[in-house]
Amino acid sequence: MAVRWADMTWNPFSKDKDKAQEPVEAAAPGQSKGKGRPTPKMKQAQNQNLRPLVPADRKASAKAAKARIRAREDAEYEAMQTGDINHMPKSERLPWRIYIRDYVDARFSLGEVFLPVAFAMLIVSMVITSINPALSVPIMIVLYLYFFAVIIDVVLMWRKLKKLLIAKFGEASVARGSRSCSYAWSRSIQMRRWRLPKPRHPKRGHWPE
Repeated sequence: MAVRWADMTWNPFSKDKDKAQEPVEAAAPGQSKGKGRPTPKMKQAQNQNLRPLVPADRKASAKAAKARIRAREDAEYEAMQTGDINHMPKSERLPWRIYIRDYVDARFSLGEVFLPVAFAMLIVSMVITSINPALSVPIMIVLYLYFFAVIIDVVLMWRKLKKLLIAKFGEASVARGSRSCSYAWSRSIQMRRWRLPKPRHPKRGHWPE
């Protein structure tokens, strides 16, 4: 039996040729090659770093913020009652305001007893008017005179205190934005035991240096 050597001829490139002729599968649309998308580990890290800009529960967040503000205000109010300067509001810890408080607390002001005197004179005026209406006029005159005396006392107090503040702390301590004038006269017309912050000395006469 004759062997056909032509059919048994080995062609080393036949398989490669067949493979080359096979159709290449098209890449799925939208699928990128290489590192076009984050690896699973990187994606997990990115998800962990994400933080919502708006809290999930706004009411709870607002309630917690109000509670913190209320706690801070209560602590500051308690510090003003006890005279603890370190925990008072920042405006009350200014050096010239401490000086103003000490100066006003060291002197007697006519205005600090104005409200009780005015209330007492009003009651007396009502009683006297029921008996003799003509006597109410002198009582009102006395009340107005006392009121003007309070104003004069405050003006004189501020003129002297202003010079001391400028000499010690400079013009900034009496500038309009500092509100030192209103701070001084509003404290001077309050009864000493009701003033806040509480006076540092229980009795008058302790003038600031």
